[in-house]
Amino acid sequence: MEVTKVPWKEGLKMEHTFTDDNFEAEVIKAKEPVLVDFFAEWCGPCKMMAPVVEEVAKETEGKVKVGKINVDESPETAEKYGVMSIPTLILFKEGEIAKTMVGFRSKEDIIKEIIG
Repeated sequence: MEVTKVPWKEGLKMEHTFTDDNFEAEVIKAKEPVLVDFFAEWCGPCKMMAPVVEEVAKETEGKVKVGKINVDESPETAEKYGVMSIPTLILFKEGEIAKTMVGFRSKEDIIKEIIG
């Protein structure tokens, strides 16, 4: 299955894009830990988080799969995991929620939470 990538800012590396349709295969069944950024296009704090999440993706490449899911386009997944506020970052390990972070976080805080 090919994963669609979303360029957030020109020149930055692209991340994985998750949807209701591919979430099971790309996140739940992934062998590596997966950090999912639940966001919406209209969300100001989400736009502020985009470059931070991009930096996290670069710094954790090969250790953690990082991607985004648009809550407006994939409401079933957001509802299933109880996402009530955005941005919300959820770290999945072996198909289970390992950590949930709500609101803006610094790159250092995120990396500390997901890698330790």
